[in-house]
Amino acid sequence: QVQLVESGGGLVQAGGSLRVSCAASGRTFSSYRMGWFRQAPGKEREFVAAISGSGGTTSYVDSVKGRFIISRDNAKNTVYLQMNTLKPEDTAVYYCAARQGLRLGRRVEEYDYWGQGTQVTVSS
Repeated sequence: QVQLVESGGGLVQAGGSLRVSCAASGRTFSSYRMGWFRQAPGKEREFVAAISGSGGTTSYVDSVKGRFIISRDNAKNTVYLQMNTLKPEDTAVYYCAARQGLRLGRRVEEYDYWGQGTQVTVSS
């Protein structure tokens, strides 16, 4: 079982940058594919980015390509989401998630474990 704790959210102006982190418990962190999702008020939770266990493969939703970077440090059991050129529409609660499947997942139901979320607010 994996426990996930996000941190690093906050308020930032449009065009700014923010990095959110997700610390995982357990000794087999590198065996999990990790993902970031977000949920804005009144909207469904949506996929943002995912990364393979080694960190060598990543996937992004089109709306964040070129602006967001997902990475991981397996020695620290942590996955990161670096968010640049932020827009007001990026405002949401950001969740990290872990899955044991063999491929990167882009759907909520593909992930086995979830963090509690961290709020990111982008002001215009």
